[in-house]
Amino acid sequence: MSSATPTPSTPKARRLPLAAPLRLGRPSDIWFKPALSVVAAVAPPNLLLVGLGRLDLAMYTMAGSLCALYAHNRPYAARAKTLVWVVLGMLGGLAVALVAASLTRNAVILVAVGAVLAAVQKVLCDATRIGPPAHVILIFVSSASLFVPQTLGQVPGHLALAAAAGVWAWLVGMAPVLVRPHGPERRATAQALKSAAAYAETAVAQTPGAGEGHPRARGDAYAAVQTAWQSLLAAGNRPSATRRALERLVIRAEVALAAPADADPARLRAWARDLRGTGPVPRPDDPRAGADELLGVAAERAVAPRPLWSRLGPLTPIAVRTALGCALAGYASLALGVGRPYWALVTAASLYQANITLTWSRTVQRVVGNLVGVLIFAAVAPVAHLGPLALVLCCLAFNFGAEAFISRNYWLGSVCVTPLALLVTEFPGYQPVGELVADRVVDTLVGALVGFAAALVVTNRRAGNRVEGALTAVDRAREGAARLLAAPGAAPAALAAAHRDLAAALVDLRATVDAASGEWWRRALPQERVVLAEQSGHRTLAATVRRQGLLPDPGTGTDTEDVRP
Repeated sequence: MSSATPTPSTPKARRLPLAAPLRLGRPSDIWFKPALSVVAAVAPPNLLLVGLGRLDLAMYTMAGSLCALYAHNRPYAARAKTLVWVVLGMLGGLAVALVAASLTRNAVILVAVGAVLAAVQKVLCDATRIGPPAHVILIFVSSASLFVPQTLGQVPGHLALAAAAGVWAWLVGMAPVLVRPHGPERRATAQALKSAAAYAETAVAQTPGAGEGHPRARGDAYAAVQTAWQSLLAAGNRPSATRRALERLVIRAEVALAAPADADPARLRAWARDLRGTGPVPRPDDPRAGADELLGVAAERAVAPRPLWSRLGPLTPIAVRTALGCALAGYASLALGVGRPYWALVTAASLYQANITLTWSRTVQRVVGNLVGVLIFAAVAPVAHLGPLALVLCCLAFNFGAEAFISRNYWLGSVCVTPLALLVTEFPGYQPVGELVADRVVDTLVGALVGFAAALVVTNRRAGNRVEGALTAVDRAREGAARLLAAPGAAPAALAAAHRDLAAALVDLRATVDAASGEWWRRALPQERVVLAEQSGHRTLAATVRRQGLLPDPGTGTDTEDVRP
């Protein structure tokens, strides 16, 4: 799974590309789901407000409606809980912003409040791994609300509007369960099968060492399998024939990773295709295969997840970057006389990713997308100004476009997000187009420059320490699996659980190394140790699969050295 080479490296400044961040990728398999969901969540409240002649309140209903963008990859049992927390998080940030706006009109104080809110929202979204659109929507709503004239007496009513729209967004997000109750798990399993097939093909093509394959393909395959297990484990503890069948298919993907030379990529892809729609889940040839590992999955479901606080510590540099960058961007915007400093604040907040290289890529994408977006707004504004209904319909079109395009590249989605954000500011009343365009261009450039500068100043010096910690976790998980392999009477459930732990540790190691490698200035990483840990870890994984009877024992003894405790 390693993309590194086992040779010493010296830290140096990384080149920051310009063209690569703008390349378009393939659209998400489910791009239409968030796109349709957000339209379904936003349209009824906004059209109702148009009928009542109170479109000025649409900003508050949109706060709740935009919660429909979240958790589309999660099983419905987990999605129900996740959306509740998203709605509560949205209401919490909105409440703080509205109360602050009602207590003071001092822009300096409001920017400081917005910066702290942005840092908290960023860290919580990263720690909970909420997934896209993560903190950006929360920060956009809370930051914009800080600069809307407000009184304390109005706050409860505005929060009630947001809560009502949030309940509707929850219903929209959960509606597909009536048609395809296992849809997210089926998609995750299909992706694991397709990734395993792709890895098996590259491994076989690289003879005579069939079994290593292309490092990136192997890494993608292990990550896809791990994602599939996480999806199945998040689906709840109630037994289900469909879920058991999906688990057996994920086990077949693991078998392909352990012995790619013996895998049948065509069959793996056929199973993945059969998982589309609502038809029956395909069954492997031997329905008893993987029974021991299924016991391990059941045991893993009984294990309590890591507490949230344990994941907050490593995110401290990101929190400091976000707070500092947002505050400085907002103050720079104020110094230039821009009337909407929250745009600069939101721009800075949207940049921060796992490392400097990814943050730079997001900066390029944000600037390009916003600049193109303001031109589109200038062209569409005359149509939107025809009346409240035209304004709402334009917003709905841009809502759909943003979610339809953003999976191909962030900048392409920003082309729709920017005019949408500008149109939302016109809900209380139309404003001069030239003024809005000028303010948005200035705030985009200020937010991007100041935000990225803050990322350079606040370096992530703990990245190397986290790599060491990830290496230690892999070593411990591998030793635990090796001890079970050496014990003739090891329980099948314990062996399967050890397999899961080691696979998760290896995926986490690769993610940690990739994040640390993307820092601009850093100390040398233990590349040779990483490569050796991944190689021995994958051999131990193959040995556990063989021990569970899913693969024939080659009888060569080649794995013995690699699985010793």
